[in-house]
Amino acid sequence: MAGASFLSTVRQPPAPPPPLLAPRGSASSVSSPARRHAHILVCCHATAQEEPVRFRRRDLIGGCLTTAIGLELVEGSTGFTGVATAADLIERRQRSEFQSSIKSTLATAITAKKELIPSLLTLALNDAMTYDKATKSGGPNGSVRLSAEISRPENSGLSAAVDLLVEAKKEIDSYSKGGPIAFADLIQFAAQSALKLTFVDAAIAKCGGN
Repeated sequence: MAGASFLSTVRQPPAPPPPLLAPRGSASSVSSPARRHAHILVCCHATAQEEPVRFRRRDLIGGCLTTAIGLELVEGSTGFTGVATAADLIERRQRSEFQSSIKSTLATAITAKKELIPSLLTLALNDAMTYDKATKSGGPNGSVRLSAEISRPENSGLSAAVDLLVEAKKEIDSYSKGGPIAFADLIQFAAQSALKLTFVDAAIAKCGGN
């Protein structure tokens, strides 16, 4: 800490006045009283004090302990993230395998009755066209298979396609590990498989195959 202290205040004696010269032609010289000025000397002494840096054992131990706990938490969270990621990958693979099995079952059933391909496409379209934007209701919910809708004029001739899906659903539910498949999903999967078979057959025919 810097400070200033007045050590001494010394009063200096006044300097003697310079002699006054008499003008030329004057026989005598007249002197005027001289002004006296007081000179004060102020001496300042500055001192600086610095506080020594002290390390306390308590602060050092506390800092090390906090760092160790933080590293332990980071390591634990990383392990949990790894486990969650592995579980998510397993679930995705199981879902992908299940969807592949569904498409394979439907492809086999549709191949045996290719004449129902137009009916399957119409069934999926009519089920989705019930969506009402104003009320946000309807849509592809599988309700087209119900007697109240399948008997409507626009759904005439689609009962055979519904019967095919009912039989395919029994086989799919037998190996499903997550419960029975919904008709809403089954109808759309069937339309996808039917469309794929149509393009495959067209490509084979274009290439000269049977």
